Amino acid sequence: MEELSIIQRTYDTIQWYVPMLNKLPRSHKFTLGDRMTNALYDLLEGLITAKYSRKKLPQLYSLNVKLEHLRYQTRLLRDFGLIEADLFR
Repeated sequence: MEELSIIQRTYDTIQWYVPMLNKLPRSHKFTLGDRMTNALYDLLEGLITAKYSRKKLPQLYSLNVKLEHLRYQTRLLRDFGLIEADLFR
């Protein structure tokens, strides 16, 4: 069975993010870094669950909120100077 595009892209995003988050300074690695890593894994698990669910919409709304949290956390990383701003252009 072919994987849904969003699941594959989320998988690829995790492969990109996690090594970067593991390199964060200690002061951020165990707070923001761990939260983001767990949220990324939760997002992937939620998408896989929604794929097999009959009522996808409520799950997708919930996942959209998690994705918004990740957006703001990524902005924090950028604003703290922990990742390069050029990565997102």
